Amino acid sequence: MNHYFTNNENLKSEIRVLKYSYGEYNFIFNSDLGVFAKDKIDEGSKLLVETYFKYGKKDVKVLDAGCGYGFVGITLSKVMNVKVDFIDINNRALHLTKMNLKNNKVSGQVFLSNIYDNVNEKYDVIIVNPPIRAGKKVYMKFIEDAFNYLEVDGELWIVMRTNHGVKNIYKNLKITKKSEILSKNKGFYVILTKMS
Repeated sequence: MNHYFTNNENLKSEIRVLKYSYGEYNFIFNSDLGVFAKDKIDEGSKLLVETYFKYGKKDVKVLDAGCGYGFVGITLSKVMNVKVDFIDINNRALHLTKMNLKNNKVSGQVFLSNIYDNVNEKYDVIIVNPPIRAGKKVYMKFIEDAFNYLEVDGELWIVMRTNHGVKNIYKNLKITKKSEILSKNKGFYVILTKMS
């Protein structure tokens, strides 16, 4: 079975259009087979961005890690005026992100990366909805290795479900870093972890 965290070049394309609004901002996203949350905007991602709109930093440099079709980074870019780089392992996701940047009149760097393998700089914020279906080893790497790519006062923002072990992850993050749960909804938790 092929998941959204792999590249399946033989997968047929069935573009669908998804809409999202926040305040006066209206977004349109192209989605397709073979990407995460292809039929509707994911509830966890929605909670993640809407929590960031309330508590996040404006005018900073953000990495949307495991960007899918670009929902998180594109909405943050427009609403919070942040500069966003987008990474994913899935070529179709990256192609969709480029289309969606154009559709929503947003700019950003989009590049292929297996987790952080091709990331060569540091960011003020890394934001991620970890790919749970890729397995624990993969999604924990998104979380644990993020700190190598954050500025001294950088922040990691993650969203996860209760039944995917988010409480344990939060407990472990709190041991060494300043972590807090910023919001909870429909079984999802948004966690902010600061470098300092």
